[in-house]
Amino acid sequence: MADVSPRPPAATPATERKLSLGVIFLTLLIDLIGFSIIFPLGPSLVDYYLRIDGNSGLLGWLLSRSEAVAHALGRDHAFAAVLFGGVLTSFYSILQFVFAPFWGTLSDRRGRRGILLMTVAGSVLGYALWVVSGSFWMFLLSRIVGGAFGGNLSVATAAVADVTTRKERSRAMGIVGAAFGLGLVTGPVLGAICAQYNLLAAHPSLERFGINPYSVPALVALGFCVANLVWVKRSFRETLPESARSGALETRLRNPIRAILNLDNPDVRRANVVAFVYAVAFVAMEATLTYLAADRFGYTVGQNGIMLGFLGACSIVTQGFIVRILLKKADEIPVLAGGLISTCFGLLIVGLSVRPWMMYAGIVFLATGSGLVNPSTTGLISLYSSQDEQGRVLGIFRSLGSLARAFTPMLAGAVYFMFDSKSVFIGAAALVVAALALSARLAKPVR
Repeated sequence: MADVSPRPPAATPATERKLSLGVIFLTLLIDLIGFSIIFPLGPSLVDYYLRIDGNSGLLGWLLSRSEAVAHALGRDHAFAAVLFGGVLTSFYSILQFVFAPFWGTLSDRRGRRGILLMTVAGSVLGYALWVVSGSFWMFLLSRIVGGAFGGNLSVATAAVADVTTRKERSRAMGIVGAAFGLGLVTGPVLGAICAQYNLLAAHPSLERFGINPYSVPALVALGFCVANLVWVKRSFRETLPESARSGALETRLRNPIRAILNLDNPDVRRANVVAFVYAVAFVAMEATLTYLAADRFGYTVGQNGIMLGFLGACSIVTQGFIVRILLKKADEIPVLAGGLISTCFGLLIVGLSVRPWMMYAGIVFLATGSGLVNPSTTGLISLYSSQDEQGRVLGIFRSLGSLARAFTPMLAGAVYFMFDSKSVFIGAAALVVAALALSARLAKPVR
C-alpha cells in the first residue's frame, strides 16, 4: 500500500541542518552515557540492597515473591536474586513503555525543545535521588522518576525527522543509531570504573545522608545529565515550527497498546510489529550472551566486558558508516531484509558455537544486522507518518522497544536456566525469521 501522507514543508538549509544533527547526536550521546552507567552494576546493587533491606519492608516482600517463583521452578535462592534483578530492570522499561508516547505526542503539540528540557530536568532529579539512595525505597523512587521522564530519546529522534528531508531520513537515523551504540558502550565502562570508588570508605559519616557504595556512579550519571540539560538549553534550537504542530491530538496518557493498534497507517503498524518482534529476539540475546560465554567458554567479567565492547564497536561502524552508504544505493526495505538475515545467521552461529572465535564471528553478524535493522525501521516509521505526528509515532516505536526490554530479560533468563543457551538463541532466530516474513509486506515509502 503506497503512503499517501502529505509531504512535509521544505527542509531547512543544509548548513543549519548539519548543525542541528550534530546537536541532536551529542544530546543523545550524553543522555545514553548517563543512562547506561548503571548497566554493569545490576547484580552488585541487588546484593547491596538485599543485604541492608532484604529481611523487611518492600524489598523483603518482593524477595519473598521471587523466592516463591524460584521454588516453583525448582531453583534455589540464587535464582531468586537473579529473578529479582530482572524485575528491577524491567520496572524501569515498563515506565518508559508507558510514558514515551506521552512525551512524543506532547512534543508534537508544544515543540521539541521545551519537552526535551522538561524530560532531561526530570532525569536530573532521578539521578540526584539515586546519589542519596541509602535505602531500597529511595532507589526505587529514583527509578520511578527516571523511567517516567525517560522521553528524551523519542523526542530527540523526532527532532531528526524535523530537520531532514524524506530522502535522507533513514541515513540520518543511522547517526541516531551510532549515538546509541557509542553511548551504550561508553556508559557501562564508566560505570564499572566508577564502582571501584566508595565514598563511604573515606567518609563513613556520609551514610546518614543516604550516600552509599554506588553513589559515585550515580554522581557521574548526574553530571552527564546536568551537562546535557545545559547543552540543550544553550545549543538545541527548536526544530518543529508552529505551522507544523498538531493541534488535534490529545496528550493525556493513554493505553500504549491501544495507541499502537489505533495507528491509522497499516504500514506504520506493520513496521512497528517488525521492530518489536526483532527487539524481543535481540534483547533475548543481549540478556543471555554473557551467561553463555561464561558457561560455555569460562569467560570472566573482564572478558565479557571486552566481548560486549566488540559488539558495540561493530554496531557503531555499521550504523555510523555502512548503513548510510547502503541507503544511498537502496531503499529501506531491502536493507532491513539484509539486516534481519544477518541477525538470524548471527544468532544461530553464537547459539551453536563451540569455540570463542565462532562466537565472535556470530557477534559480527549480530552487530551488522542490528546496525542495518534499527535505522531502517526507524526511517520507515518516520517516512510512513506525516510531519505533525512524528513525536507520537516515534514515541510509540520507542515505547515498544521498552516493552521488549521489560519482559524479555526475565523470559529469556527463565528459558536459559530451565533449558539451555541453545534454546534461547534458536528461539530468537525463529522470531527474526517471523519478522522477515512480516517485513515482506511493507510498502515502499514515498520520499
